[in-house]
Amino acid sequence: MTTSGRSDNTSKMTELVAVGSVKDPAICTKTVLQEQDKETVPLKKYITKTLKKHCSCAPSQAKRLLFDFFPVLKWLPKYRFRDWILGDVMSGLIVGILLVPQSIAYSLLASQEPVFGLYTSFFACLIYFLLGTSRHISVGIFGVLCLMVGQVVDRELQFAGYDLDSTDQNSLTHVELGNSTNVTEGVQTLNASAGILCNKSCYAITVGATLTFMAGVYQVVMGLFQVGFISVYLSDSLLSGFATGASLTILTSQVKYLLGISIPRSHGVGSLIFTWYHIFKNIYKTNICDLITSLLCLALLVPAKEINELYKSKLKAPIPMELFVVIAATLASHFGNLKEKYGSSIAGTIPTGFLPPSPPDWSLIPRIAGDAIAIAIIGFAITVSLSEMFAKKHGYTVRANQEMYAIGFCNIIPAFFHCFTTSAALAKTLVKESTGCQTQISGVITSGLLLLVLLVIAPLFYSLQKCVLGVITIVNLRGALRKFLDLPKMWQVNRTDTMIWLVTMASSAFISTELGLVIGVCFSMLCVIIRTQQARSTLLGWVDGTEIYEDQAVYKNLSSVQGVEIFRFEAPLYYANKEYFRSSLYKRTGINPISLISARKKIEKKLREQNQTDTANHDSSKKVDVVLPLCHDEAKFHTLIIDCSSVTFVDTVGVNILKEILKDFKEIGIQVLLAHCNPSIIDSLRRGGYLQKEDHSLLFHNIHEAVCFCKIKDVENGYCPGDETRC
Repeated sequence: MTTSGRSDNTSKMTELVAVGSVKDPAICTKTVLQEQDKETVPLKKYITKTLKKHCSCAPSQAKRLLFDFFPVLKWLPKYRFRDWILGDVMSGLIVGILLVPQSIAYSLLASQEPVFGLYTSFFACLIYFLLGTSRHISVGIFGVLCLMVGQVVDRELQFAGYDLDSTDQNSLTHVELGNSTNVTEGVQTLNASAGILCNKSCYAITVGATLTFMAGVYQVVMGLFQVGFISVYLSDSLLSGFATGASLTILTSQVKYLLGISIPRSHGVGSLIFTWYHIFKNIYKTNICDLITSLLCLALLVPAKEINELYKSKLKAPIPMELFVVIAATLASHFGNLKEKYGSSIAGTIPTGFLPPSPPDWSLIPRIAGDAIAIAIIGFAITVSLSEMFAKKHGYTVRANQEMYAIGFCNIIPAFFHCFTTSAALAKTLVKESTGCQTQISGVITSGLLLLVLLVIAPLFYSLQKCVLGVITIVNLRGALRKFLDLPKMWQVNRTDTMIWLVTMASSAFISTELGLVIGVCFSMLCVIIRTQQARSTLLGWVDGTEIYEDQAVYKNLSSVQGVEIFRFEAPLYYANKEYFRSSLYKRTGINPISLISARKKIEKKLREQNQTDTANHDSSKKVDVVLPLCHDEAKFHTLIIDCSSVTFVDTVGVNILKEILKDFKEIGIQVLLAHCNPSIIDSLRRGGYLQKEDHSLLFHNIHEAVCFCKIKDVENGYCPGDETRC
């Protein structure tokens, strides 16, 4: 079956030539297909129609927009109370119990005081309940984002003149963040948005909230412009490598709490290496009390986590060992007076209730706007990937664009209530799903438990040692750090993905978190380009008695087709790999038409020079003796079939390369046929001038029909009579 492009004023026509019976190959039937007419809409009409569709104010349109923006209005009236309430309550309580110590611990990672971690988790659960489309993910604090926020906060604190190594951060009161100028630290900074002076802790949350606000704005804007495709460039291997690299940085930042030492803060490129240098330099200052407490907590938490992992299918709920450890450590620190006797660092005052809302510091936006971009993209990518994973597992759908809105507003609104950046978190989502979660009602239960802690229980954590919080943070990194054990298997499965993982991990850990993400994305895209530039190419052979043609380098017992070479290129054909395509074709077929044409021209030139001394008859016979063997003896085939089944698109440069190949091979007496071209490639070839009558070229729907066409021509021309049974 062959197709040739043909167009007129009204529509485009495609000729389909179906090869007839094998026994009578001279019989062919021709069918003409008419392509669908493409409607061309004037730009003005298209804009008017689009605006009318999206800006209409009909009641039905308003209702649809309201229900789309607040998915809770759709599923909450259909809530099956008897079937779902028990699972939602159980999962909500268990996740809330886990969130209390983690929220306090991750606040240190974000360079904030413990209460702000509780605020963040409380508001995130409530807002996602209203706006989210996933039934199972748990939205709240996430270690990698806390690290990224903490790095920006530390930089801005240092820029504002605060002492980053000061341990006196525990004097936060409602008054200081509300309307007072009373401060306890030597450095005082004006909070531009509130018109008041800030101490270190006040300024830290101001920076964190402003950064969170900008990240949320970016996420909502991306949702408005429907640019969720950005997450496509963050592959699983890239995200995994980034998480592991960031986990190494998180672990490094928490070691000082485990040892109870004070070291200079390191920022920028190589901060991880400098931090470890300062740790070993000051290790003789280790607080023995903090070290013993850290070792005891590790001895309890690590086995408990492993038990939860091994027996998660049998346990109705995971063992909340973190909560038990926090309670026990707080009691031991309080009654043992560990701060007074041994100088152990503690969490300090955690005020009850909520601080008055305040807007972000607009003057900070120019300094942190760039940092917020990476945070926004990572938060969105993690949330959408987890949402889609659990939606697929449980048989429902999520809307990626709405997820972007949801996580965006989970950052914008809480930013006014002294919160930092949030996203979905894998560990808590797994716990939530495994304990019977059915809907986001469980998030409301979690928020209720956090509210109880904020109103009543929070001050009881005053004596909790910071080393305990550091241990909790490090233990929760187990999943990301275990990826190192998977490297041999990853290398066997896909070496390119493994290299992406290694480069992203190393750059995130040893350069910086933000640059690591950029380097990972760039390296990942470079790998994609290299894959297309160095694409696989091969010659195909025929499986006897079938219409199947496969790779001669992979399969045995394949037959070659006499007089025909079949070439396959497994990549798009575009400007970046045009020369590789040409060189691969010449190498595989063993024919370089440009060299043959050049050699022929040299012989013809020599013959013209010899013609001046020899007779015309002698020269003519010599020319035939020399030139014809050059063209036919070296070319072992008379037809080249290019299999385009793996070519997804062809750009202008690709079309020009095909035109040059067609011209060069035609000049040495070899016809070129294309098979398996998809409609977009055919359209590109037509618009690029490849399909012209003077080329005598044909397109074929599959390889076998192109081979049959060649055999029919061979029979007609007497090249291989009696061999037409291949068709």
